[in-house]
Amino acid sequence: MLWSLSISFPGSPNLNVTAQPIRRDGTISLQLVGEVAAAGKTPAELEKELLKLYEPQLSLNQISVTVQSSAYPVFVTGSVLHPGKIQVDRPITDLEAIMEAGGFDPLKANMRAVVVLRYEDGQLKHIIRNLKRVLEGKSSLLLPLRPSDIVYVPEKKF
Repeated sequence: MLWSLSISFPGSPNLNVTAQPIRRDGTISLQLVGEVAAAGKTPAELEKELLKLYEPQLSLNQISVTVQSSAYPVFVTGSVLHPGKIQVDRPITDLEAIMEAGGFDPLKANMRAVVVLRYEDGQLKHIIRNLKRVLEGKSSLLLPLRPSDIVYVPEKKF
């Protein structure tokens, strides 16, 4: 997920930061200290690390880190009724994203060859999904989506 942080410095309000995004590489960029790894840390762990980094600049040895947002985009395109970007703030699966996009186009959608495009380790992966089997109850395997995944529903070939 993509997170946005608010960082306050009670003794040094000139250093306060609101809506600081954690980038895809897991870092945040802060004045005076530069890049800081934030992904995978609790707010308390990040506060502790920032206290060490900012110690020489602080008049009051206190920092507060709060999570502001966890919304992230996924994209649904192809044979769905309302293709486009979906902002989600909870875990979502491939089938749920399609439903958020209005569902499959009943006349055109090839539900047997849905493709999820995902960047992973610097490479674009194509994950082929047979959602027809899921809808028929023959499979229960749904794919949890990640930020910026693209779900493509191709047209049937006649």
